[in-house]
Amino acid sequence: MVSPNLVYNVLRILHDHTAGDPMRHEVRWTNLSRRNISRQLEKTDTPASKNVVSKVLYEEGFRRRKPQKKRTMGQNKDRDAQFRNLKRLKQEYLDAGKPVLSMDTKKKETLGNFYREGVTDAIEPTIVNDHDFPSQGNGKVIPHGIYDLGKNKAVVHLNTSKDTSEFACECIALWWLEHGQQDYPGEDEILIMCDGGGSNSSSSYLFKEDLQALSNRLNLKIRIAHYPPYCSKYNPIEHLVFPHVTRACSGVPLESIETAKHYIEKTETTKGLKVVVKIIDKVFEKGRKYAADFKEKMSIQFDNFLSKWNYMAVPVGK
Repeated sequence: MVSPNLVYNVLRILHDHTAGDPMRHEVRWTNLSRRNISRQLEKTDTPASKNVVSKVLYEEGFRRRKPQKKRTMGQNKDRDAQFRNLKRLKQEYLDAGKPVLSMDTKKKETLGNFYREGVTDAIEPTIVNDHDFPSQGNGKVIPHGIYDLGKNKAVVHLNTSKDTSEFACECIALWWLEHGQQDYPGEDEILIMCDGGGSNSSSSYLFKEDLQALSNRLNLKIRIAHYPPYCSKYNPIEHLVFPHVTRACSGVPLESIETAKHYIEKTETTKGLKVVVKIIDKVFEKGRKYAADFKEKMSIQFDNFLSKWNYMAVPVGK
């Protein structure tokens, strides 16, 4: 049994080294290690090993924890209304047998013999560089994902140039030509749920111009529904596909884009998720501008409800 004096001394040592959440009194943490606390206890009448200190901390509610990225950084006044709209649109399209896609770009990965989190079953350890200098790598790979909610199938397109609206639209085009037409014969309309920033930003007229060109090219109606700001974690691909892609690549250095493709193709889940990977060997340039008269002439159809986040590209003439 731990003596009350020891508990008192531990808490006294923690007093000036404890931080907390001003809105939640039960959330506290310390920047002292168990070994540091043990050393400071040597100066008191209750010296204790770091194992005993661990026991005291546990009884006082302290646990070893990792920070969790769950706090929303802001909340738009239309947030809940858009979530209800997204739910309605998704169900409406699924009930009609139309494609419902979740789209996003996964975190870029540096290519090269670099350390990556995770472990693998191996006879010998994998030897990687002792420093992760990008200059010693082979560039970065950009994984762009499209997840078909109705079919539980995902396509990940890999590119090594830039994450642009042209790249996003090229990924949509390839999905439609290589998968959508076959999975949804006769359909002429799709719903894409995506974040409000990045290459498919809700405020980007360049994305809208590229989207309109894509709609004309494919003779396809493309409805876009953006998630509100700071809500990307609710985008289905974020929690239904990308974590499994990360796991498939854990613990192995991605030395080339072909290596990345090899491991991402191994993505699988117990619920039958299928992932197809394709390399897009094309250069996408940043700094493009939309046409000077696009805003005046654009044929994008904006919804009456929250038009900043909901609109459709319809083929010209349809």
